[in-house]
Amino acid sequence: MIDETGLKILKILQEKARIPNVEVARQVGMAPSAVLERIRKLEKQGIIDGYEVRLNPKRFGRSLVAFVFVKADIQADQISIGSSLSQIPEVQEVHFVAGEDCYLLKVRVADTAELQKFLRKKILTLEAVHSVRTNIALSTLKETSRIPLEENGPDLYSRE
Repeated sequence: MIDETGLKILKILQEKARIPNVEVARQVGMAPSAVLERIRKLEKQGIIDGYEVRLNPKRFGRSLVAFVFVKADIQADQISIGSSLSQIPEVQEVHFVAGEDCYLLKVRVADTAELQKFLRKKILTLEAVHSVRTNIALSTLKETSRIPLEENGPDLYSRE
């Protein structure tokens, strides 16, 4: 089970992954070496998957967010289709979903013309894809990959 100090460390790292180890140690009231050892243990146990930089999509001409529902042939290899969708650079997320559609994609492109080209040349050309439905985000009010952490929450080690 992750203790209260471990949760504090995770909260700090989710807020600012590049925070110096000495500052994390100061905030949790521990020696820097002890905090570093805890972080390494959390990484080794798969609690921390990695670290990434969030870039401003507008600065790279990728301000349009679209959610694309992909319907694929039910007889097709779903793992292969999901893998193919995951390899497309404009696709930020791929979710295999229940319901009428097979996949939900989060896509970032420059504008609607690029979205149309992306759908026509990169999605609809996949052999098993039958159809797509697309919703364009008019604005984004919240976007995060942070996990809510509660001091009295479930045992995180029991989750796979």
